[in-house]
Amino acid sequence: MTDTPVIVEVFGRTDVGMARDHNEDSFLVANLTTREASLQPEIRSHELGKRGTLFMVADGMGGAAAGELASEMATETVFNHMIEAWGNDPEVTDQRFAYRLKEAVEIANSRIYEYARAHPENRGMGTTTTAAGCFGGALYLTQIGDSRGYLIRMGKIVQITKDQSLMQRLVDAGELTEEEAAVSERRNIILQALGPDPAVKVDLTRQDLRKGDVLIMCSDGLSGLVKNDDILRIVTGAPDLVTACKGLIDLANERGGPDNITCIVARFGGPGIAEPDGSESPSHQVYPLLDTESTTEPVPVYEPGAAKGTSERKTEPAQKEPAPKKKKLWPF
Repeated sequence: MTDTPVIVEVFGRTDVGMARDHNEDSFLVANLTTREASLQPEIRSHELGKRGTLFMVADGMGGAAAGELASEMATETVFNHMIEAWGNDPEVTDQRFAYRLKEAVEIANSRIYEYARAHPENRGMGTTTTAAGCFGGALYLTQIGDSRGYLIRMGKIVQITKDQSLMQRLVDAGELTEEEAAVSERRNIILQALGPDPAVKVDLTRQDLRKGDVLIMCSDGLSGLVKNDDILRIVTGAPDLVTACKGLIDLANERGGPDNITCIVARFGGPGIAEPDGSESPSHQVYPLLDTESTTEPVPVYEPGAAKGTSERKTEPAQKEPAPKKKKLWPF
């Protein structure tokens, strides 16, 4: 136990939704110091240890069981790498923690990509991934795709991840408003996922935590239907984190629940975190590594018919499904 402990309270939940017959989402909560990954009482409320805590949401795609397999492979690979590589790393620093987290996501991509190559029946399998690590009073996030992370501080909610999606690209370029993007028929087109390509660009960001901060991580089955004000209202009004997760998922299902729905809610406290004073607000903040590249530059959009060698991505036409296609990679 440290002299100035950080206390983590956390709960996560996933739901198949109202339209699908199986769940392709996965999530993970893990104490990297004790090497436990569960939602047992010792995890739901624990003191942040020397190696930190891991939270992860993955939203699979690929049809049949391929999406479910991809999201499970992602969470398993990231957890195992953080336990083995980071857990045994002699250099216990902020930079090393962030590096290992980013490295874990890149290794997960390679594993899924190689698995799909070896199993042609799963060609096109992939998953979004938002993996966050709490270490030393700060929060580090790695982002691939369009699952999301939000932070609530002093009664305000801010999205602290940036969607790697076509709609986000068009909003950033000023070609669409956020309201137009939210109802576009192309809103499910993402620019990156783990698995379809041999390499990915991981968006790595960092937030200094303040006492009372609440992290919400979710798949787009939640964020597509439950907007920021609703998330803020439900989480701040809930008596506990279990109720908060249930309320978020119930609202998404009340609004149709066309996709799988997953969320993690974590609250941070203890004397090891400073009180908020209103002088700084959460935002999407790039965390540069000393020995590797970290970028939030736009992921290239590969136009159909581009010159050979521009991209190795080849996506099969979507198969007909009872429910709308969950995700599409560009080009489609």
